[in-house]
Amino acid sequence: MATTTDLLPFTGDPAADRLIATDPLALLIGFVLDQQVTLQKAFSGPLELSRRIGSLDARRIATMEPDRLDAAFRERPALHRFPGNMAKRTRELCAYLVDRYDGDASRIWREARDGADLHARLLDLPGFGPMKAGTLIAILGKRLGVAPAGWKAYSPDHMTLGDVDSPETLRRYQDGKRAWKAEHRARGERV
Repeated sequence: MATTTDLLPFTGDPAADRLIATDPLALLIGFVLDQQVTLQKAFSGPLELSRRIGSLDARRIATMEPDRLDAAFRERPALHRFPGNMAKRTRELCAYLVDRYDGDASRIWREARDGADLHARLLDLPGFGPMKAGTLIAILGKRLGVAPAGWKAYSPDHMTLGDVDSPETLRRYQDGKRAWKAEHRARGERV
């Protein structure tokens, strides 16, 4: 059963956790940043970016002077391990949202006909692959009450961020992910 929350406990910062639960663009930017940094760092990024540039608005970010956005990402402490690349990816995401959804990130799921359509829309986002799309579907369906018909078929059957509802479940999720990565690395697989 889908529930609705106004806080996703991913960062340890209540303001950042509230922002990613209530602002669809913030949630998507968190996913863009969620690579090669800790989960906490990635999903804290949208709040700090909002503070640095004044607000999160897809149209504004998409048309922002690239050097200004880059500087916002590089300001200490940097928003990401690779601030220049992540500024570019965030700008690309926002430009896509302006082009396809008139800058309204929530339209991705509000207008999805069903789970298959939602999955396809998420896969079309710059920087989103099957793992991110499935995890976001799990968050939408399990935590944010966005459950179009058939969504469960696109939600992973293992623990994801969609199952995280407390600091304890976050630790369990991260421990499981570390173990999974270690197992695959031991087999010589790239993760």
